[in-house]
Amino acid sequence: MSTDVPIPALGESVTEATVGEWLKQPGDAVELDEPIVSLETDKVAIEVNAPVAGVLAEQLAQEGDEVEVGAIIARLDEGGTASAKVAAPTASTPEPDREDKTEIAKAETMGKGDMATTDQPLSPAVTRLLAEHNLDPNGIKGTGKGGRLLKEDVQRAISSGSAKKSGGDAAKTSAPAPAPAAATVAGPGRNEERKRISRLRKTIASRLKEAQNTAAMLTTFNDVDMTAVMEARNRYKETFEKKHGVRLGFMSFFTKACALALKDVPSVNAMIDGDEIVYRDYADIGIAVSSPGGLVVPILKDADKLTFAETEKSIGDFGRRARDGELKLEELQGGTFTISNGGVFGSLLSTPILNTPQSGVLGMHRIEDRPVAINGEVVIRPMMYLALSYDHRLIDGREAVTFLVRVKEAIEDPTRLVLDL
Repeated sequence: MSTDVPIPALGESVTEATVGEWLKQPGDAVELDEPIVSLETDKVAIEVNAPVAGVLAEQLAQEGDEVEVGAIIARLDEGGTASAKVAAPTASTPEPDREDKTEIAKAETMGKGDMATTDQPLSPAVTRLLAEHNLDPNGIKGTGKGGRLLKEDVQRAISSGSAKKSGGDAAKTSAPAPAPAAATVAGPGRNEERKRISRLRKTIASRLKEAQNTAAMLTTFNDVDMTAVMEARNRYKETFEKKHGVRLGFMSFFTKACALALKDVPSVNAMIDGDEIVYRDYADIGIAVSSPGGLVVPILKDADKLTFAETEKSIGDFGRRARDGELKLEELQGGTFTISNGGVFGSLLSTPILNTPQSGVLGMHRIEDRPVAINGEVVIRPMMYLALSYDHRLIDGREAVTFLVRVKEAIEDPTRLVLDL
């Protein structure tokens, strides 16, 4: 019995997606709810799961194709038996050339070891990933059925740094990418490579340009002495982690400080909607995090009502799932204000761009010891530059500076965060 696999609903206002990577190939056995293909939308990458158990009979779209919600992307044979080799290629599943077959065959020899199941073949996606990163599957534990090595297992090992390099012939060979980029030669030893822009990157570029074109953006700066926060963190981090199961970081302090400042300066938490200004009595703060496809901004709903522990757990969870491509579309929608921490990458100073239609974004930067004058004496303190970019159509300079000063005061005297001052 044949079962169609449609493109599921992708969220509000999302009507189409791009086929990112086929996780299963024709002839592969598929379990119920097992991912068979990944899709790229305007906001996040998602996976399409198998509606039934069986065998993938046909792929109806190639990697890179645009597909609409509701379109049939694959067909499954319920109760079918997996074949030892991939089905004959069709127009939608081009056959690799002889050189590619040789490279894939070499890479597949890497999949025989203690931890990777030897009686089950590695999928092409896993094979390519192992070859691209020159990894030994023997050191990666498979979590698939019967211990089969999955793509997620390899990605997890790469992210954690636990993956081991291969020492065999495969180390000298890299398998071709699913959609090879066009390479051109600019001269002896000067190669160029062209890669198709992902849907997510296109959307990021469009939104950033839209912010520049529509908002009257201006940035104001201040610096903050991190001494008090660092001392509080060092004093309580072990107790905090034992009690709540999460490490105490700086982001929870800044998130709470911004939530407090948004109450004092409501225009920074507002937005322009046509001829009206929309003010909010809640703080849904976006936390910019990195993902393989680019920067994404999951939303911390009701951040002003969360505890430090709840804030840290949510931010840590956002970061992990962004790296694994597991964020949900609804988690990326909305938001009244954004915090971006370029300091984790070593940034000293920047002018962040608004995440429209929001009216403000706070940029954090690296902490470094600098000489400052305190009570008439020059001392060395751990200092951080803060940058607030805002829409000058709605927020006056006085309000922007007041907001930034409120954040500075709360960070330099964290007791304010507890007393709501």
